[in-house]
Amino acid sequence: MCVPIITIVCMGLFGQSDVWAHLVDTRLPQYLSNSFGLVVGVSLGVVLFGVPSAALVSLCDFPGRRALSLALLLPLAFPAYILAYTYTGLLDPAGPMARWIDPRALDSIRSLPGAAVMLSLVLYPYVYLLARASFLSRSASTLEVGRTLGLTPLRSTIKLALPMARPAIVAGLTLALMETLADYGTVAFFGVPTFTTGIMRAYHGMGDAVAAAQLALTLLAFVALLVLLEKYSRRKLRYFSGSSRRSHSRVQLTGRNAGLAILVCALPPLLGFGVPGLTLLWWGLTDARDQWADLVPHALSSFGLASAAALLLVGSALALGYAERTAPSRLTRGLTQIAGLGYALPGTIIAVGVLIPLAQADQWLFLFFRDHLGVNVGLPLTGTVAAVLVAYGARFTAVSLGAITSGLGRIKPSLDEAATLLGYRPLQIVRRVHVPLMRGAVLTSALVVFVDVLKELPATLILRPFDFNTLAVRAYELASDERLLDAAPASLMIVAVGLIPVVYLNRSVSEAKY
Repeated sequence: MCVPIITIVCMGLFGQSDVWAHLVDTRLPQYLSNSFGLVVGVSLGVVLFGVPSAALVSLCDFPGRRALSLALLLPLAFPAYILAYTYTGLLDPAGPMARWIDPRALDSIRSLPGAAVMLSLVLYPYVYLLARASFLSRSASTLEVGRTLGLTPLRSTIKLALPMARPAIVAGLTLALMETLADYGTVAFFGVPTFTTGIMRAYHGMGDAVAAAQLALTLLAFVALLVLLEKYSRRKLRYFSGSSRRSHSRVQLTGRNAGLAILVCALPPLLGFGVPGLTLLWWGLTDARDQWADLVPHALSSFGLASAAALLLVGSALALGYAERTAPSRLTRGLTQIAGLGYALPGTIIAVGVLIPLAQADQWLFLFFRDHLGVNVGLPLTGTVAAVLVAYGARFTAVSLGAITSGLGRIKPSLDEAATLLGYRPLQIVRRVHVPLMRGAVLTSALVVFVDVLKELPATLILRPFDFNTLAVRAYELASDERLLDAAPASLMIVAVGLIPVVYLNRSVSEAKY
């Protein structure tokens, strides 16, 4: 799993490229400024959308609160690039909104601020989810103490709850910014050159793997900086909560305050899911009806690839999880941590890091079989589904490993000891004790990997075999050709599948006891 990172670091530091000097003189400042602007814009957007809504649904009670707490998670099912296609078609000067809005204003959607808004609308659930959990778990009793000291609910929230939720907010913001730096579909569609578009241009447009690796290494430094900032923000912070599970009373909002709370909580999911979802549904059922039949091979490819990746990653996560449980050591802990690094890296970096060693291995295999066996095996690794699966393994192992280790952690060692005393052998303990208890964790792990793979675009775009399309790639290709309405069916299928883990996630958070 660490091969892509090592490859990028080695080629970035020691590779020689004439294109790199050209990029530094011409495009690198633009990549830097656009990436920085995107990070700033998305930071503002996700905090404004995520934190007030999380505080309201956690600490206040108003009509529709329970439904809105679920609705606020729904944009998580939308890949940012699909949201960008939908709003571009909706706000196009020839689109349905042109009669009500100045066409010159509609053109501004394809810009850096437009990309920041699109990314904010789909990424704010990271901040919302973690902030909501923090408000529910830590702030209740503290707020009650604040009220007994004479603070109003609003001042208690600002002075007590918000500072205590800061680590969770920063963690959610970090995840959102990692996704922002990893995004390719949105910025490419809007014509905003960032590091990810630069990596794609250097590799595919200029054919210079070293320049692509050097750009990827620069982007990797940004990601590492984000991780360090997240850890730095939590230094010396220690918050403790009591063990009481007494439910706290929420502040009852009525009249104008209740209306304002509903507006604050309804606006993000309305813009991030309601409007684009209904638009896609309308296009898919009217203007793009003939596209559904053409999607069957792409859907089969996507579901097959996602299923294979889910099986592969759940299997490797179970192996790592059981190794850490049965033989804890520095080696197993180190392997587990290394396996989780890939999720912090953009798909473009993973793809370049996978493709370069595979191309070298292909060359060795070709020469070996030609010289020793007289057989032309072509390129058996690059440009195959195997390369795509390797990239998914490097990218999403952390996702599957998190669910599996969490499930294993809930099985007390005393159960294993009791089963051993009853005469069960290790495999019998796994089959009769662990399997029933681990079903939920394994299902969660497979489900999240399946959906993440279904939405993944940059790595698939770089590594896919010739004439092999997934739903995400097909939607991207149609949108790039300005066939936005035709992209609706593929986009709808991705969003519909993405809703499954969102609903499951909301149920898990709601059922958690704080």
